[in-house]
Amino acid sequence: MWRLEPRPRPSRAMVLAAPAIALAATVVAGAALFAALGKDPLRGLQLFLVEPLKDAAALSELAVKATPLVLIALGLSLCFRANVWNIGAEGQFILGAIFGGGVAMTAGADSSRAIVLAILAAGAAGGALWAALTALARDRFNANEILVSLMLVYVADMLLSYLVYGPWKDPQGFNFPQTVVFAEPTQVPRLAAGYRANVGVLIAAAAVAAFWVLTFRLHAGHRLRVAGLAPAAARYAGFSSRAVIWGTLTLSGSMAGLAGALEAAGPLGQLTPHVPAGYGFAAIIVAFVGRLHPIGVVFAAVLMSMFYIGGELAQSRLGLPKALTGVFQGLLLFALLACDTLIDFRVRRARARLAAGGRAGT
Repeated sequence: MWRLEPRPRPSRAMVLAAPAIALAATVVAGAALFAALGKDPLRGLQLFLVEPLKDAAALSELAVKATPLVLIALGLSLCFRANVWNIGAEGQFILGAIFGGGVAMTAGADSSRAIVLAILAAGAAGGALWAALTALARDRFNANEILVSLMLVYVADMLLSYLVYGPWKDPQGFNFPQTVVFAEPTQVPRLAAGYRANVGVLIAAAAVAAFWVLTFRLHAGHRLRVAGLAPAAARYAGFSSRAVIWGTLTLSGSMAGLAGALEAAGPLGQLTPHVPAGYGFAAIIVAFVGRLHPIGVVFAAVLMSMFYIGGELAQSRLGLPKALTGVFQGLLLFALLACDTLIDFRVRRARARLAAGGRAGT
């Protein structure tokens, strides 16, 4: 007989080991899933864990997927540290793409390359504005930010559909729901010719450094951590809960909006109904797998990007549904939640005499 026994204090070793154990459990479960589907487990795991890293082209695609995940997860980590639950980053991502795309469509072939900065700024503003609606509902009406931010995702999706099916629809697009292809000056510069990775990678790296400083070296980050760990102590110290709500939500929204603008003016080059790629929801997993730490978020985003690419390869090479990506993401999240139990509890074998005593009593 086994039981969970509370630890006298949380295990620092398990805080570090839990993600690795969760990944191992995900790999084992994934292999079993491939076998159940009649596919070679080793071949399936190779598509998820080896192919995304095999050469420069694969690493470039990995960077394209990881960049929005890093940006969004950084903002979400800040929210979650402060116990502000922004679940609507996908909607903020969409609004960033809409705002950035709106600016991009005003450009022509002779526009200055500086318009890229305006596109990114507009995207960040759009995401912040959308998140501000959640902050307003929480602050003014004490609404639940989880429900409000989540419902706004569907509103953002409907707004995007209205635009690409209606006023922004390309008149020369053979009736497809899409905008015109953005002019060449609006394209986010690439890091190297022949590869899709762009300067968004550098922006994400700078954001990681900035969020690390904000979280661990500035007084504002200290206020957020205190607000999340001990709300009563934060109120006693005079920290404004309203400032925490507005600050974390708008900053998180701006990061998601920036990611949306980078996606629209980068790999996509136009707006379509397929702009929502699930990055806003996947970034929630990235934030928690990365332990809400800016450096941890980078590793978690790379891992999640491998799952995205692996799912696409499994679809094209093994004939499996692309939904396998979501299955692997869900497996990782549930495995991590299970392993996190071992931070505060340890597994102990029940003593034999207690079991014997229980049988004697019956």
